[in-house]
Amino acid sequence: MTLKQLRYITVVAETGNITEAAKKLYIAQPSLTASIQELEKEYNISIFNRSKKGIEITQDGEEFLGYARQVLEQANLIDERYSGDSKGKHRFSVSSQHYSFVVEAFVQLLKKFGGEKYEFHMRETETYDIIRDVAQLRSEIGVLYRNSFNETVINKTLRDNNLSFNSIFTVKPHVFIGRKSPLAGKKSLTLEDLKPYPRLSYEQGSHNSFYFSEEILSTVDSDKEIIVRDRATLFNMLIGMNGYTICSGIINEELNGPNIIAKPLEVDDYMEVGYILPKAIRPSTLTLEYINILMESQ
Repeated sequence: MTLKQLRYITVVAETGNITEAAKKLYIAQPSLTASIQELEKEYNISIFNRSKKGIEITQDGEEFLGYARQVLEQANLIDERYSGDSKGKHRFSVSSQHYSFVVEAFVQLLKKFGGEKYEFHMRETETYDIIRDVAQLRSEIGVLYRNSFNETVINKTLRDNNLSFNSIFTVKPHVFIGRKSPLAGKKSLTLEDLKPYPRLSYEQGSHNSFYFSEEILSTVDSDKEIIVRDRATLFNMLIGMNGYTICSGIINEELNGPNIIAKPLEVDDYMEVGYILPKAIRPSTLTLEYINILMESQ
């Protein structure tokens, strides 16, 4: 086993593709494949399952990658301590639903620990992909919500992927609207207030189930639906179409501007927002620091 081999398998796990990983590592694909196979043979395990669709991390591979990342992290710390320089980049990745506080914490972590060389990934993505990213170790941590409606399905999906859910905060539902919306003058809103206006929600791809929706009360009928994929488009639609979306109500004006406001929604419901981690893997130093920032920001 060499540090180079450990680095190879972590990059393959992050990209999910041998060809892409080889390009990123500046080595030939056959050399990368041979190096991984040597490592698997040395420890008599299969780290990846290979198919025409690509590669998937095996259960043994998930555990091995957890140790590999710890070894690489410690090797980097030794380099920094005794050579005064890091030979590698600081690496970190998070997958999340579209929450501004998650991005704010990401920015704080990057400013504090990025250093001279780093590669940080901030993936705002579909709910099921958040779970898959963390399970397959493409991201070290994920952030999503659960409530009384979706928690049975979310908990089972997390359990099936050997992931844990850890609560950050629980809030009452709010509505994001534009500052100039006809609803902006109200102290709080009801579902009846929202009926004439377009409802905005995030696309969930092939797992477009109500249980994986990023917005609560997704089963409530709406005559006007706008489905988007990114936060910038959603905010533009809130302003341009006098639309709304149901959310946690937490927004960072510095990052998202002053034109979006949050109003309490008068419903008997809640959103428990939390982070998910692999159960079998000890979180990295950067992941623990990121969790601290998330918890302190609330």
